[in-house]
Amino acid sequence: MTGAAASLAPMVARRSPWLVAWAIALAVTLALWLGRDLLPWAVEYPRGWVVPLKGWITAFMKWLINDFDLGLFTFKEFTRSIAWVLEWPLWLAKALLSAGFNIPLGDDTVLRTPPLSWIGLVAVVVMAAYRVKDRGLAILIGVCFVYLVVFGQWESAMITLASIVVAVPLGVVGGLALGIQGYRSRRFEQAITPVLDLMQTVPVFAYLVPVLFLFGFGPVAAMMATIIYAMPPMVRVTMLALRLVPAEIVEFGRMAGCSRRQMTWKVLIPAARPTLMVGVNQVIMLSLNMVIIASMIGAGGLGHDVLTSLRRLAIGEGLEAGVAITLLAVALDRLSQAFARAAVDGGQRRETTPSSILRRHPALITALVILAGTSLLGFLVPALRSYPDAAQLSTGPYLNALVQWININFFDEFEAVKTFLLLNLLIPFKRFLLQLPWTAVVAMVALAGYQLGGIRLALLTAALSGFIAITGQWEKAMITIYLCGMSVFFATIIGCPIGIWSANNKRAHKVVVVVIDTLQTLPSFVYLIPVVMLFRVGDFAAMIAVVLYSLPPAIRYTDHGIRQVPPALIEAARTSGCTRRQILWKVQLPLALPEIMLGVNQTIMFALSMLVITALVGTRDLGQEVYIALTKADTGRGLIAGISVSFIAITADRLIAAWSRRRKQLLGLD
Repeated sequence: MTGAAASLAPMVARRSPWLVAWAIALAVTLALWLGRDLLPWAVEYPRGWVVPLKGWITAFMKWLINDFDLGLFTFKEFTRSIAWVLEWPLWLAKALLSAGFNIPLGDDTVLRTPPLSWIGLVAVVVMAAYRVKDRGLAILIGVCFVYLVVFGQWESAMITLASIVVAVPLGVVGGLALGIQGYRSRRFEQAITPVLDLMQTVPVFAYLVPVLFLFGFGPVAAMMATIIYAMPPMVRVTMLALRLVPAEIVEFGRMAGCSRRQMTWKVLIPAARPTLMVGVNQVIMLSLNMVIIASMIGAGGLGHDVLTSLRRLAIGEGLEAGVAITLLAVALDRLSQAFARAAVDGGQRRETTPSSILRRHPALITALVILAGTSLLGFLVPALRSYPDAAQLSTGPYLNALVQWININFFDEFEAVKTFLLLNLLIPFKRFLLQLPWTAVVAMVALAGYQLGGIRLALLTAALSGFIAITGQWEKAMITIYLCGMSVFFATIIGCPIGIWSANNKRAHKVVVVVIDTLQTLPSFVYLIPVVMLFRVGDFAAMIAVVLYSLPPAIRYTDHGIRQVPPALIEAARTSGCTRRQILWKVQLPLALPEIMLGVNQTIMFALSMLVITALVGTRDLGQEVYIALTKADTGRGLIAGISVSFIAITADRLIAAWSRRRKQLLGLD
């Protein structure tokens, strides 16, 4: 036996049971498909077997709101009282930043004070950026906020910022409290982890309906939905940060006689502050990512502007508002990171504290003086109070004209590409998935779980896919998998080569990082406007939007994976005479494959979250079910469809993560 055959024999022997198992599974699938008339229940899930879970949830929600009595008050009165309490800080923030105050003077006379001056706010944020970091950050923050002013987005941006100012602290405090409890109690962590998985994978539309039922239509309901969406990363980061505190610091706190509360707030939290600030940053970014969806239930602001532009197919106005959200996100992201680093550096330098308030907080006093002074001057100089309309700029007409020109001159080419892909790839793949027997699909998913992670993963994946069938969502789920699968396929074959190019070219890396950062901060709704205007509504337009939205993870993880390959291995390959192509295909890609697959996993997550948004452009999948449930205020329908999307995401995540771990172990990278 030759050396190659000898090395191949153990591999074949090890894999042969799995090859036999998969051959049997495929044979059973083919037999069921050919003999669909003999066992119709095994091919298509019978409607009589569907568990009416969505009807039960809807009925329970109606009973909770209409009939549940707590004694002194009803459940509806309880939730509305929470909304009333939260309305006050939101009203104060909006009055300061956007609406101003109405002061009654008697005899039906009301004095209306203007909000804080735009020039004062810009000056304060620029000064804060310069103080916590450097001139470069100050210029970046200034450019972002000046764009909001000059392009007429200031008032809407301030409404959005007001809700962020209130939602972020509530999300941080709630996430911190749950994270501390999860750190203290292993049982609590095990109980809350599946809930966090659901909160992060269930489409946001799905829990807009229960939020509407509980808190009513308006800004408070939108803020509550934002908090629910943005809180899970803070919980996870808090548990991780507290566990990463060095054991020496914990032991020192015990030796000093700290109580449980003192240990948490005097030792653990200060020591974990740098990692905790990552969670704060995530809450800010996710809150801004939520602004458009929250505008559907009364949030207003920039999200409302993007949504109305989408409905009118006004690409120019929609892109301007979307860019405004992106710039606001970039400014808050960079500013929060700089404050985090400054807080850590400041905590490391223990200096004597001055007794005077003016000496302790000179920057705060200066900022208050600037805001008060510019706001008072606004009564004398109206341009300081609100930027003149005549001086505002707009790129809307030019962008609309550009899209119109592209449509006129390249319509035939776009239509030819769309028709070719639909007829030869998308529709055949869709029909193939819809004709697969549901029993065979559940069995193969379970088999994959057993092969990659053992019996526990097999039972989990079988239960998740079985839930989709027994709740009557199978056909919609297959359409979702078809759209998600095709989108991830195209995003991967586009993103991986770009990631490889970026990893091997420093100049390209700088450009690619800027582009994918921009793509990740653009609101998801913004992608729909140009796509619909170029390709009209339908599956193809939805797929293009999903590909654009889910492209960044495929690029980023490929770039990161190749950069993580040890330089010593690359140098060894060079010394052995390998060409650049051989180094790429024989060394870099095999070692980076586990990381690249994690990028594919993230691409799937992004694609599934975007598919719910694309229900607005005519898809017929689970996303449409969620959107219809929102329009009809059908809680059960929306939650079941949303949970089905979540279960698809969790199944893909667990299978890919298990494969990646196994691959890393085989390569000695774990």
